[in-house]
Amino acid sequence: MQPSAGSAGGSPAGRPGGVIGVGRPPWWVLALSVLVTLGVTVDLLSGGWLEKLDVEVSDVVKGWGLRDSGAYWFVWVFTQAGGRGFILIVLAGLVGWLAVRQRTLVPLIRVVVALALLTAVVYAFKYGAGRTAPAYPGSYFHRDGASYPSGHVANAVLMWGVARWQAVEFGLPAWAQRTAWLLSVLGPLSTGVAMVALDFHWVTDAVVGLAVGLLLLGVVHALDTLLVSRWVRARAGRSHA
Repeated sequence: MQPSAGSAGGSPAGRPGGVIGVGRPPWWVLALSVLVTLGVTVDLLSGGWLEKLDVEVSDVVKGWGLRDSGAYWFVWVFTQAGGRGFILIVLAGLVGWLAVRQRTLVPLIRVVVALALLTAVVYAFKYGAGRTAPAYPGSYFHRDGASYPSGHVANAVLMWGVARWQAVEFGLPAWAQRTAWLLSVLGPLSTGVAMVALDFHWVTDAVVGLAVGLLLLGVVHALDTLLVSRWVRARAGRSHA
């Protein structure tokens, strides 16, 4: 199976163009994400007003009692929009479809790179910060904490973003592209809101999870431009030599 030459620089030959953009974060979004991540982290570690806001929101959410109500499972379903298992099932189907129909391993490479980066960066951040979850109770920073940032939200941003990218670049039907776009937008939002509503995460966990996910998506796009796409073009050139 050979990588698709057309995948290196747009829709493969013979396929319709994208109905929407591939969703690569612009530089100003990446810059803003860096500022948000640094600003929120410094504020939390210094016991600033954002930590107090987190505690106040958590107290309100606890008063709703969703975790002990009949609505728990309904709300919990929305957290799975950022669940690694669910997203990987969808991506496995997408990658498998493209591998068979277009004989390309490029989407698989992109998914593996994204997953490796996500795991390394998010867990390093979590254990480095050591923030406890709202259930602890209280916001504390020690070696047993792993709440900050939200891995589910970061996962939703990055992996649905990669899914959208593949759907557009490889010319899937318009409805599939629009569905991927919808998941890339609503997936992170619904995950973050549900996580906070069930008091699984602090508000700032979700916000920085969003920022980290955007940064990682930008990194995957950059690595693809620098390495993967060049490799695809080189393989395509040798195969036609």
